[in-house]
Amino acid sequence: MALRRLGKDPESKDGASPTIYLDDETDTYLVQGYKVNGGERRSQMDIPDHEDVIELPRRMVQFFLEVKRDEGPDV
Repeated sequence: MALRRLGKDPESKDGASPTIYLDDETDTYLVQGYKVNGGERRSQMDIPDHEDVIELPRRMVQFFLEVKRDEGPDV
């Protein structure tokens, strides 16, 4: 697996999380973020047993957009 770290949250305490990766082999994103546990928000989602939900700040979207710029206009 060839993971490429796209970016860490510059405002995260100790720089530990969230982080966005791109897997070059599967062409998928891997997102490390804050677990959404219990509560009203989770109950409003239909989450299959084989999936989960994480939360990341809106400012992290810039790292998804960065990949598009790097890959050029054919994407």
